[in-house]
Amino acid sequence: MKYDIVVIGAGIQGAGVAQAAAAAGYSVLVVEQTAPAAGTSSKSSKLIHGGLRYLETAQLGLVRESLRERELLLRLAPELVKLRPLHIPLYENSTRSPLAIRAGLSLYSVLAGLNKDSFFTQLGRAHWPTLAGLRQENLKAVFRYYEAQTDDAALTRSVLQSAVILGADLLMPARFVGAERNGQCCKVDIETDKGHESISCRVLVNCAGPWAAEVLNRIKPALVSPSIELVQGSHLLLPPLLNQYFYLEAPQDKRAVFVLPWEGRLLVGTTERVFTGTPAQAVCSPEERDYLLATLRHYFPQLVIPGGEIETFAGLRVLPRSDKTAFARPREVMFAVDDELRPRVLSVMGGKLTTYRATAQEALLRLAPSLPTKERRADTALVSLIPVH
Repeated sequence: MKYDIVVIGAGIQGAGVAQAAAAAGYSVLVVEQTAPAAGTSSKSSKLIHGGLRYLETAQLGLVRESLRERELLLRLAPELVKLRPLHIPLYENSTRSPLAIRAGLSLYSVLAGLNKDSFFTQLGRAHWPTLAGLRQENLKAVFRYYEAQTDDAALTRSVLQSAVILGADLLMPARFVGAERNGQCCKVDIETDKGHESISCRVLVNCAGPWAAEVLNRIKPALVSPSIELVQGSHLLLPPLLNQYFYLEAPQDKRAVFVLPWEGRLLVGTTERVFTGTPAQAVCSPEERDYLLATLRHYFPQLVIPGGEIETFAGLRVLPRSDKTAFARPREVMFAVDDELRPRVLSVMGGKLTTYRATAQEALLRLAPSLPTKERRADTALVSLIPVH
């Protein structure tokens, strides 16, 4: 069997590439070893957001693109993506002043196009006691702005379903065994419960997330793996102790930590630490658990946290290898091709849940020299996303 594009991995990036390729009229096969969003795409902070904190590292293009995609998803997936009011409390010893936060939120609003979803307010002192037991001592200011929340796994399933409706095929469960590339095509070897299968395609797209390097190692002739690093982000799931949404500064290292009601629970995260094991072994460490609980207790000292009812999960981000802290590294998606003029293999690494659609469009642009002209079936900016029940 021959396809224009074979996509390895059905996380949000793989589902997005499949949707974009099918919408553009290409024949597409998605190969997924376990289930949609089985890896990082089900272990995020569940936010569709612009990335307010990325303004500090001057990633304005990423923030602008993210805010544009957020606005689009609010329209395309109203059942899956909903606006939530986040609160930013500032204290006497906070790293950022009220003036700095106001300036940042103003820029954020401008990058969002000054639409109704980008407005923010500074809450007066009379409103502070209504903020769910938030510590009042030395509190200087509280800002409220809006981000969108989603079920990341459900969104991934919906995008994948959209790809299938547009004509993509899905092999699942199926294991990528290896691939051989030449000047004309790629021969892809797959293992399913029915046995071994060889598939021919014009281009192979590696969307295996934390397993991307492993996929590259199974391709012949050998390819050079990009210089990447896995960074673990852990979250806690607690009983519904709070009913309001907060964007906090961890007292230990001044990193951003979200505290968000989600699906009848309280989600607290995330952490950032370099991960060196095999991706399937990623779990929240005791140190990360303590770090997140300490942040929560610092801001909500009266909160009674039942120790026996704390669940954890950990996801892995793919970031460029660097001596910088994880926070300081760029978050733009990384693309790697085997041949710039006529690519046969494209690896899509990193990126954000929010910008999966824009990432997929960029991937297709990079593959264009190796693909024939096809009649477009749809525009992903207009395709509604329906929950998969």
